[in-house]
Amino acid sequence: MHQQSPITRRKSRQIRVGSVLVGGDAPISVQSMTNTETCDVAATVAQIQKLEAVGADIVRVSVPTMEAAEAFGQIRQQTRMPLVADIHFDYRVALRVAELGVDCLRINPGNIGREDRVKAVVDAARHHGIPIRIGVNAGSLEKDLQKKYGEPTPEALVESAMRHVDYLDKLDFQDYKVSVKASDVFMAVGAYRLLAQQIEQPLHLGITEAGGLRSGTVKSAVGLGMLLAEGIGDTIRISLAADPVEEIRVGFDILKSLRLRSRGINFIACPSCSRQNFDVVKTMNELEQRLDDVLVPMDVAVIGCVVNGPGEAREADIGLAGGTPNNLVYVDGAPSEKVTNDNLVDRLERLIRDKVAARQALDDNTIARG
Repeated sequence: MHQQSPITRRKSRQIRVGSVLVGGDAPISVQSMTNTETCDVAATVAQIQKLEAVGADIVRVSVPTMEAAEAFGQIRQQTRMPLVADIHFDYRVALRVAELGVDCLRINPGNIGREDRVKAVVDAARHHGIPIRIGVNAGSLEKDLQKKYGEPTPEALVESAMRHVDYLDKLDFQDYKVSVKASDVFMAVGAYRLLAQQIEQPLHLGITEAGGLRSGTVKSAVGLGMLLAEGIGDTIRISLAADPVEEIRVGFDILKSLRLRSRGINFIACPSCSRQNFDVVKTMNELEQRLDDVLVPMDVAVIGCVVNGPGEAREADIGLAGGTPNNLVYVDGAPSEKVTNDNLVDRLERLIRDKVAARQALDDNTIARG
């Protein structure tokens, strides 16, 4: 099952967000955003740590006020996670967090104000060696563009982005990435396709305000899947009205489905039917809950009967095929042992964790040998 992705990615300029490379040949990074009150430093740090635990590459923190900027400074001292400061309206907040160690500044030029204020932010970014994300949203287009186009369109989003790209180019500042987000899938996809043809900088993908956990996941998977399959996109954020931890999980699931990143377990499971020899749905729910801490890439197949079970199980690192009177476990493509329904989940978890430990030990030995 470990095939290479057939996708050829768009060539983009590479930037660095803290310890994470974005663009070029770097892996597509997955990020989320805290939804705690930034001035509640303890709660915000705790949420960043949870995001880090499930594999987040980058975390964005909203910094709306100077008070929040000072709180950000305390947050910065308590985590090594690459942090992006989300800035709106008050450019002075951007200048302050740049001094306090932010790894990237996200600004929406449409509401940051006059060009001299944008220039001040650019000068601070250059001085501190940090990149900028130009964030354009359909819901906050400049008034003149709203009047020109009548309503948000892909062309309006790109025109907004390009006027700010042109300004950064005029200031000879190239370390930036751009997003052109909309809640409508076709509008966002159309905007990113247009923008990808006009700049060489990395693109930050997202369907903004996508919805709740289920609907937002579907909308994001459709929109980002279309773009990523075309090779467009260097970093992604899934915008869900849900626990930010779920944004990271969904992001990696999208990348895994396109073979663009491997992190955590890739479950192959049947939807179950009357042929099943064990409760597939219950088994999958238990395995996902027990193993959500596993970040080592691995394919695990859970198939309830002998029709497709053996074929899928042989292709996985660990596979289970339902059978009577006992189910058959495969390890690395070969039949390994029979298990009863009574100890099914416990045994699979043990086999998976043993394989995870073995792979981690191998990686550690490889690093030690240098």
